[in-house]
Amino acid sequence: MKGRIVLWSVTSALAGFLFGFDTVVISGAEQTIQSLWGLSDQLHGLAIASALYGTVVGSLLGGWPTDRFGRKPTLIGIGLLYIVSAVGCAVAWDVWSLIAARFIGGLGIGVSTVAAPLYISEIAPPAYRGRLAGLFQFNIVFGIIVAFGSNYLLGGVGPDAWRWMLGVAAVPSVVYTLLCLLVPESPRWLLTRKGDREAGVRVLRLIRPEASAEEIGAEADAITAASRERADAGPFWSRRLRTPILLALLVAFFNQLSGINAVLYFAPRIFELTGLEAKAALLQSVGIGVTNLVFTFVGLWLIDRLGRRTLLIVGSLGYIASLGLTAWAFSTEHYSIVPACIFAFIAAHAVGQGTVIWVLISEVFPNRHRAEGQSLGSCTHWVFAALLTTFFPSMVTAFAPGSVFLFFCGMMVLQLVWVLLMVPETKGVPLEELERRLTGGVS
Repeated sequence: MKGRIVLWSVTSALAGFLFGFDTVVISGAEQTIQSLWGLSDQLHGLAIASALYGTVVGSLLGGWPTDRFGRKPTLIGIGLLYIVSAVGCAVAWDVWSLIAARFIGGLGIGVSTVAAPLYISEIAPPAYRGRLAGLFQFNIVFGIIVAFGSNYLLGGVGPDAWRWMLGVAAVPSVVYTLLCLLVPESPRWLLTRKGDREAGVRVLRLIRPEASAEEIGAEADAITAASRERADAGPFWSRRLRTPILLALLVAFFNQLSGINAVLYFAPRIFELTGLEAKAALLQSVGIGVTNLVFTFVGLWLIDRLGRRTLLIVGSLGYIASLGLTAWAFSTEHYSIVPACIFAFIAAHAVGQGTVIWVLISEVFPNRHRAEGQSLGSCTHWVFAALLTTFFPSMVTAFAPGSVFLFFCGMMVLQLVWVLLMVPETKGVPLEELERRLTGGVS
C-alpha cells in the first residue's frame, strides 16, 4: 500500500477528529454558559443539543453535495463549516448566536459521517479498506480525548476560558481544510458521476502506480460498466437494494440500542448510582475514554484480518456479557463490579460496532447510490443517538438501572442473531464485486 493512499485516508479521517472534538468540547463550557446568560434548563438543553440537531440534518442531506459536487469539494466544505462554527462559538454574544454556531458545526459533523468514510472506501485497496476506513472512528475517539485535554489546559486562562475552549477547534479545522486541498477526487465519482474517464484513470494510476496501463484501463472499464448496468435498474428505494438498505439501517439501529451514547454522555451519573462520589465518578469517566482509544486500535488491527462480520459477533458477545453483568450488579447491589463491567462494555463496542459501522455502511452500496446509502445509515445513527440521549435520564428515573441495562442487553442478543443470520462478510472484496453480490448479481 502506497504512502499517498495512507495520507489521503488520514486527511479524510481527520473530519472524524473534528467530529469527536466538537462533540465533547462543549462539556468544559456548558456550566459557565448557563451561568453567564442565566439560561433556563430548557434553553440550556437546547444550546447544548443544537449541534446534535445540526448533525441529524447534515447526515440527512450530506449525500446530495457528495454526489452533486464530488467527494473532495464536500470534504473541503466540511472543514469550512467547522471553522465558521468554532469562530462563531468563540465570539458568540448571546445564546442564540451560540446555538446557530453549534448548529453549523453539527451540519459539518453530519456531512462528515457521509463523505469521509465513503471517500476512503472508494480510494482504498480492498485488502486495506477496513483499517483505512476505520481511521474515521479512531479519529472520533482521539478527538474526544484531545477535547478533554484541551478543556483541562484552557480551564484556567480566565473568565473567557469557555470562549477559548470552543474557539480552539478552529486550529485543527484550518489544518484539515488545507490538507483536503491536496487530496485527489475519488476515481469512482469521476468515472460514474462526472463521466470524466481521463481524470478517473489519472487518479487510479496514482492509487496503483505499479499497474500497467492495460490493468488501469480494465479497472476503469469495470467500474463504469458496473454503474451503467444498474443505472436503469430503479431508484434508491427499490427491491434490488433491499439488502444494503437493511444492513445500513440495522447496523446503525443496533449501534445506538447498545446504549453506547447513554454510557458515554452520562458516565458520571451511572458511576454515581453505584455510590461513587462525583470526583471519583469523573475520574472513572476518563478511564472510559482511554479504554475506547486502546480497543479502537485493536479493532483497526483486526478488521482486515478477522473481518467485519467476525468483529460484530465478538462485539455482540462482549456486549451481552458486560451489559448482563451490569444489570445483575445493579439488581443485586453488587456495585463494586460496575466500573469493570462498563469498561468491558466500552472495549466490546470499540472492537465491534465502533470499528465496523462506518466501514460497513461505506462498502455495501453500489457506486451510484453510495452517497445516498451512507446518508441513510448516518441519519439513522444520529436520530437514534438523539432519542437515546434525550430519554436516558428519564429511563433511569422511571425504571431501575438494572432493568435499563437488561433492556440494552436484550437488544444485543437480537443484534447477535441478526449478524449470524443476515450479515455477509465484506473483507477484501472489491466494491464492484460486493455490488454484484448484494444486489442479486452473484450468489
